[in-house]
Amino acid sequence: MATPNLRVLGGPRRRPKLLWPLVVLLVLQGVGAVAGGAAFVAKPSGDVLHMSGTIDPSPFPDFLIPGLILLVVLGIVPLVAAVGVYRGRPWAWFVSFAIGCALVIFEIVEVAIIGFNVLQPIYGVVGLLIALLTITPAVQHYCGLRWGRRLARA
Repeated sequence: MATPNLRVLGGPRRRPKLLWPLVVLLVLQGVGAVAGGAAFVAKPSGDVLHMSGTIDPSPFPDFLIPGLILLVVLGIVPLVAAVGVYRGRPWAWFVSFAIGCALVIFEIVEVAIIGFNVLQPIYGVVGLLIALLTITPAVQHYCGLRWGRRLARA
């Protein structure tokens, strides 16, 4: 039996070049946030990361809630999104864009609450890059979307 010509049948799609830096940024963000979030959840006082025990004027008495947000929203979710974007899943495109925006917002709020730290603009730029790479036409098309809407499949 002859093997089918995959190019005629539509075959596997080529991953665009801009997909790779997006996946790398999502993985790096996820791994870093899982590590930081787990440290805050393990010791909400912040001692593990050499942070003070209180985060005044924050509404939180310690780092437990921010650590959970960091662990889940900015840690585990980006890792799942990286796999989904790599596989070209439309849901992952939306999640990836949301993560980029969430990371920028998280850093702005962090500066407002606890003051400036040299890592905040770095992670803010990472969030901005994730959002910008996600909305590139090549990445959207690979995920089966055009400007956030599903493409009609033939």
